[in-house]
Parts: sequence; structure tokens; C-alpha cells
Amino acid sequence: MTEVGVIRVLIVDDSPLARTVLTRMINAAPDMEVVGSAVNGEEALALIPSLQPKVVCTDLHMPKMDGLQLTREIMVRHPLPILVVSVSVHQDDNTQNIFELLEAGAVDVFPKPRGGLESAGEGLTQDLAAKIRILSGVVPIRRHRSRLSEVPEAVWQPPLKRSLVMEPTVPSLVAIGASTGGPQALLTIFSALPSQFPLPILCVQHISQGFLEEMVSWLNLHTPLLVQIAQEGKRPMAGGIYFPPENKHLTLDDRGCFLMDGGVQTDTHRPAVDATFFSVARVYQGKAIGVLLTGMGRDGADGLLAISRAQGMTIAQDEESCVVFGMPKQAIDLGGVSKILPVTSIARELCRLAGISLPLL
Repeated sequence: MTEVGVIRVLIVDDSPLARTVLTRMINAAPDMEVVGSAVNGEEALALIPSLQPKVVCTDLHMPKMDGLQLTREIMVRHPLPILVVSVSVHQDDNTQNIFELLEAGAVDVFPKPRGGLESAGEGLTQDLAAKIRILSGVVPIRRHRSRLSEVPEAVWQPPLKRSLVMEPTVPSLVAIGASTGGPQALLTIFSALPSQFPLPILCVQHISQGFLEEMVSWLNLHTPLLVQIAQEGKRPMAGGIYFPPENKHLTLDDRGCFLMDGGVQTDTHRPAVDATFFSVARVYQGKAIGVLLTGMGRDGADGLLAISRAQGMTIAQDEESCVVFGMPKQAIDLGGVSKILPVTSIARELCRLAGISLPLL
């Protein structure tokens, strides 16, 4: 019988070895327990009502019902936090499927090591436990079947009008930081921005190693702007969304050109949101917009305060629309936030601050 307070986990994977190794890894944590396992989505759906897991860990490719269909069904029938644990995040042909799971309601992805889970060391075991702990605090939103196939696409939009009411200082750059739940939030924002959006966007997303290029490609499918990995010495340009290379902090030199810093990890993250925000505050001062989205911890909170103190505009995602209301809450508590908005309102606010207005839908 599971102790009170222990995180109940259901494993869904068609590989007996994967189920065994995942069970060992998860049960090694004193605050969690694998309460059951299933070989496919159909079995998992049948087990959920009786096992009442707190978190579901699922593979992508399985017979009868795969991880994507399982995610869709769980979000309709039994909304639960879902962690995708799949080697497929390393396989180019399957990357789009991974992000389809995030669109369908999965919260995060944990990549199996290339050598298989049996090669997992202590560090990977701790990383998996940390992700499950974060997900156990997530309250998922029930999805409706009629909306499951809706994916934001880059669509033509009528020419934008210059706003008659503009901020006293017209900004020159946007900096965004996110962690858990960030890819979904970024999709919501970027898909709503028009091709004429006049400011470059720097974006730091905490993401598993080997996952960045695929996320960039996925986001490019759903926005008229160009999502790309920043290059050393290049200047951010309007119409571009720039992510730092893996394991590098994204900063700016005195000329406003990209400077990649592989130095000290900040708040256990590299790239760190704070590193980018502090640099943006120093270079752009009052002409910067800082946006802090969903995520665990406090990375970005101090940096957002620095942007605010430099007279820049600062936005935090509200608690209701956050997957994890950690980073934004820390920034709010510090007093570094100008506006608190639901994620669905952030794109329109960015356009307003940039002096343009989106057409009414």
C-alpha cells in the first residue's frame, strides 16, 4: 500500500526491459513509487481508474494505442500530468510526434539515453525523479475531443495598423524565458505574432540536451517569424526569434551582438534566463521587454527585476495559465513585474508595446 504523500507513477512502455529499468529508477526515490505498468495505451487507460496515479510516464511508439493517442485519451477522460520518456527524441523522423504529444497535453519530455535505459547512471536517475516531482504538482486541464486536432498554424494576417496610443519609450527587443510547460506557452505566443512584428525576440527555454534543434523546427511550422539558433557575433534582427545554442548562455556584447557564454551555470541551468535578462537590461535598458513564462524555480526572476530597474517593460505569465507557477511568482514577489497576463494575451500585449495593433478576431 502506497504511503500518504508518496508520488504514484504509472509506466507505459511496450519494452519489458524499459519497464523494469524505469521501475528501478523511480522506486530509488524515497518519495515516489511505481504503482503499475502497462504495455500500451489501452492497458494504461484501463488501469488508471483503479491505480489512481499522480504522474504517467509513457513511451511514444507502442502497439494498439501509442503515446500520442494515449495522451489525447487521458486528457479527455482522466486529466493527469504526462511525462514522455522515449528514445525517439533522438530520432529525426519521430521528433514531430514528440511535439504532437506536447500539443495534446503532455507536460514534458525525458529522453532515454542512446545506449538504452539500462545504461542510465545515478545522474539520469536523479534527473528523472526531479522531473516527476515537478509534474506531480501540475494540475492538468481537461481537453475536449473536438479541439484535440487543433494546431496553431502560421496564417496570413491583414496589414497591421500603428497604434495611436504608444508607450513613452518604443522598445527595441523582447527577451523571453521559460522552463516546464514552456514549449506550449511559446507556441501560443509565437503563433499569434504577425509577420510584421517589428522587434527581435531572444528566447531561453530550459530543455533536455539534444532537443533544441527539433523544438526550433517545430516552432517554425507555426509562426510567420523565423525561429533560429543564435550565432556568435550576429546582431538580432526584426522578424527573428533566437534561441541560444545548447549548453551556452545567450548574452549581448556592447554592440548588441550575440555573445555565447559557456561559463558558470546559473541556478543549475545553462542556458540560464537570468544570464540573458541581465545582459539585455545592460545593453537595451529602457528599450527592452522582458517576459517570464511558466517554470519551476527562480531562474529569470532577478533578471526580470534588472530589466524593470532599467526602465524596461516586464511581463509575467499568470498563475492560471502556467503549468508551473514558479519562476513568474518569484519575479512578482520581487516586485519586478509590470503586468501579469494569461499566456493567450501576451502576443497582443507585445504588439501593443511595439506600437502595432493586431486585427480583432
